[in-house]
Amino acid sequence: MAEALLSGKVILVTGSVRGIGEAIARRAVEEGARVMIHGPEEQEARRIAATFGEAAGYVGANLEDDAAPARIIAATMERFGRIDGLVNNAALTSRSNLDTTNEALFDQLMRVNVRAPLFLIKSALPHFRKQGGGVVLNIGSVNAYCGEPNLLVYSMTKGALMTMTRNLADAHAAEGIRVNQLNVGWTLTENERRQKEIDGLGPDWEASLPELFAPAGRIFRPHEIAAHAVFWLSDATGPVTGSVYEIEQHPFIGRNPDKRLFQEHSA
Repeated sequence: MAEALLSGKVILVTGSVRGIGEAIARRAVEEGARVMIHGPEEQEARRIAATFGEAAGYVGANLEDDAAPARIIAATMERFGRIDGLVNNAALTSRSNLDTTNEALFDQLMRVNVRAPLFLIKSALPHFRKQGGGVVLNIGSVNAYCGEPNLLVYSMTKGALMTMTRNLADAHAAEGIRVNQLNVGWTLTENERRQKEIDGLGPDWEASLPELFAPAGRIFRPHEIAAHAVFWLSDATGPVTGSVYEIEQHPFIGRNPDKRLFQEHSA
C-alpha cells in the first residue's frame, strides 16, 4: 500500500471551519497529516477540531487583528512543535463595484485577504528555515485575472495574492520553501449556495447551470478542491514552486465561448 501523501506532516489551514478550508483539513487528515483548525471564533474551531480527535488542534483568531497571524503560528507550534505546511484559505468575499466600494470595505478585504496571508507566511518562515523547508499553498480565485463587475476589491486581493505567491516563491526557493497557489473556479460551498438564493435563484439553482459556465453540468464541490490541495502540499510535487494552477472545467485564459450558445439563447 502506498504511503499517505501527507504522512507525518503538520498542516495549518486558515478558515477551516467550513467550506473549502474544512474539506482541505479533512482530506489532509485522511492523507496522514495532523491539522491546525482555524476560524474567527474559537468555539467553532474547537467544535470542528473535535471531529478529528488527536489529529487536530484549534485556534480562534480574527484575521482583521494585526496580532492574529503571529498568534496562529505560535498556537500551531505550541500544539504540534512544528509546521510543515500553511494553507492560506481564509478570505472575505464581500461584493462591490466602483460605485459601492468605500475605504472601509477596501481596507477590510485587503487586511484579511492579503495582509494576513503575508504575515502568516512571515511568522512561519523561521520555523520553515529551522526545519529545512516548508510549503505554502495560497487559495486564490480565477477572479484574480479580472473578476466579475461586482467583485472588484475581492478580485484585486486575489490578484495581489497571486503576485505575492510568485515573488515569495522566487525569493525562498533555495531555502526549500515552496509557495504555490490554486486559483479556484466556481465551487458549491455552503456560503455560495446561500448567496445565490439571496440573489433570487431557486433552491435548486445549481442543477440547471448554463453550459457556458459549467460544461460538465455542475460546478466543483469542496472535496474536489481539497484533493488538489493535498497534492500541492505533498512531496509528490517535487521542488515545484511559484506555480498558479487554475482549477476550472474549461480553459480559463483566452477562452472564446462557442457563438452557437448566443444564437440558441437569442432564437
